[in-house]
Amino acid sequence: MTKKIIIATGGTGGHIFPAYSLANYLIKKNFSVKLTTDGRGLRYLKNYKNLDLINIPASPLKKDNILKIIFSLLINFFSFFKSLIFLLNNRPAIIFGMGGYSSFPICIAASVLKIKFVIYENNLIIGRANKYLLPLAKSIFVSYKALEGIPIKYNKKIIQIGNLIREELIDKHSKYEKDNYDIVKILVLGGSQAAKIFAEKLPPIFQKLKNLGIPIKVFQQCQKNQNDILTKYYSEAGIDFEIFNFTDQIGEYYSQSNLVITRSGASVLGELVNFKIPFISIPLPTSADNHQHKNAEFYVKKGYGYLIEEKDLEKKLFDLINSIFKDKSIIDKILSNQRQYSDKDIFKNLNVQIEKILNEKN
Repeated sequence: MTKKIIIATGGTGGHIFPAYSLANYLIKKNFSVKLTTDGRGLRYLKNYKNLDLINIPASPLKKDNILKIIFSLLINFFSFFKSLIFLLNNRPAIIFGMGGYSSFPICIAASVLKIKFVIYENNLIIGRANKYLLPLAKSIFVSYKALEGIPIKYNKKIIQIGNLIREELIDKHSKYEKDNYDIVKILVLGGSQAAKIFAEKLPPIFQKLKNLGIPIKVFQQCQKNQNDILTKYYSEAGIDFEIFNFTDQIGEYYSQSNLVITRSGASVLGELVNFKIPFISIPLPTSADNHQHKNAEFYVKKGYGYLIEEKDLEKKLFDLINSIFKDKSIIDKILSNQRQYSDKDIFKNLNVQIEKILNEKN
């Protein structure tokens, strides 16, 4: 009989893409997989026809005023009861909670119904939803043992499996090593949390680099309402460019780039290290518990890339890219460090843990 597994995930890209990677793997292993998320997550996944998607709306607990608190509580109570009914009708062998507030109702309902669930954390500081779920979870699968924020009494629940990234991106390589860095090919990843600041601050810096005589090509991700503004700017500046919006084929852009400017979500940094692309990480200053800064610090200490604070963007980014162009050994050192790391065993590690849980007696 085909075993059922449910994946409950938050609605941001940092939660969705590990969840998608996990779902794909489990489907290949002949599990029956359903993935629950909220409206944000469904927008990311609308083109993935192989997934059985369930909408479980949820809300962060907003503390601005009493009306918002009441509204959030009502949504979450509704989500909890919807999750209970869903699990009673689709009783799975195991549930994976991938973090984010919309994973919370399913996991709480699983605990009430005594269904085993594990949680996954790829950031370097545990997310709030996972922190609240940790006492109830069977285990917490982590990307790195350096994860902060877990009370000592729960250390025995920690199992390091690596980064759950898209399988097709593991141990790939950009074309950097073939092109001698004659042209700086910059990929700007400007999703919902970076599009505005990157669209405003980066083009003038790229123009300054071009005016200095540095050959440059820009691949910039942005929101649709920024397409015309960026196209006009780069065209008038004479910069070779390509503008794109959300894509599920990001590997094509990785393969054409030799430097990436990005926020510091754990998923994207993990992908870049596996793809062997040097990056400049600009943490979102308002990220919950400053987790993006923790992520960036960890990767920079490993020598995988650079960190620039958003407030220093205009002051430091030009000098850094100029230095990289002038001294290829800077990039060579980063690539050498990145080659020491791989998540090629992630799915083997995952398989061992899943089999262990499924074979355990309740």
